[in-house]
Amino acid sequence: MKQVTAPRLKKPSDYRPSVLRRLQKDKWLYFLLLPGLLYFLLFKYVPMWGVLLAFKNYQPYTGFWNSEWVGVEHFRLFFSNPEFFMLLRNTLLLSFYNLLFFFPAPIILAILLNEVRIAIFKRSIQTMIYVPHFISMVIVASMTYVFLTTAGGPVNELIYAYTGQKIEFLASPEWFRTIIILQTIWKECGWGTIIFLAALAAVDVEQYEAAIMDGANRWKQIWHITLPSISSTIIILLILRMGNVLENGFEQIYLLLNPLNREVAEVFDTYVYMMGITQGAFSYSTAVGLFKAIIGVILVLGSNYLAKKFGQSGLY
Repeated sequence: MKQVTAPRLKKPSDYRPSVLRRLQKDKWLYFLLLPGLLYFLLFKYVPMWGVLLAFKNYQPYTGFWNSEWVGVEHFRLFFSNPEFFMLLRNTLLLSFYNLLFFFPAPIILAILLNEVRIAIFKRSIQTMIYVPHFISMVIVASMTYVFLTTAGGPVNELIYAYTGQKIEFLASPEWFRTIIILQTIWKECGWGTIIFLAALAAVDVEQYEAAIMDGANRWKQIWHITLPSISSTIIILLILRMGNVLENGFEQIYLLLNPLNREVAEVFDTYVYMMGITQGAFSYSTAVGLFKAIIGVILVLGSNYLAKKFGQSGLY
């Protein structure tokens, strides 16, 4: 008697198209993706081999591969350098002030713009606050010099008219960080509102209507509805910001750096430029840059872990 076997039930994976079939089906989508992949491959991943310079005593005449391998010697020299703690202090203080004063500024400005009901007035304000983002930092530094210089600067002329004295803003260490933060807020605050305005546009209007029915004023609506609704966006941007704690922007710092304010103005970015470009210490400056990158990755992973630990949505 012939044995009859039950038909095999197909698994869900049997119905999935093969990789080649999916590539064939969506070939034009992958073709559009190709330029972006090539960009990241050529300009982001291939240059990663350059971090090997941090572990070599690179000499241009011997070449990349033939240079002597020195291990962590450059890191040891960097951490034992008397200027290390000065660089770390200046970098962390500027990052802290940016988080304290600049990071909340676009959020506050976006909420204020969201409360404007006259469309043409709102669009006009948005256009005006977006414009500084497109101005070169060189122009911003030049404008800062023109306004704050003691040789006819309007700010100093006004101070002189009331006090009979002039203030050396550009050469005074105690004013350097204030100028940097004000520059950052003026230049990037308006542009930073774009993401938050997009998040605010997704807030359910019915929540505001229900709050009005319960007698909530505008401040309570902002506190109990607006801010919680965009909290995930704020957390994600904060996590990304944590990855740049040791990044203060080379151009902005370098253009205002001078021997009189160097004690508070020199940061890792300008130090890497000085050691790598002006003094030719390529391996040493690569080690400093690698140190910054490692700290940035640790801060991103740590802040993402803490965000998810407290019930917030992280990056992944």
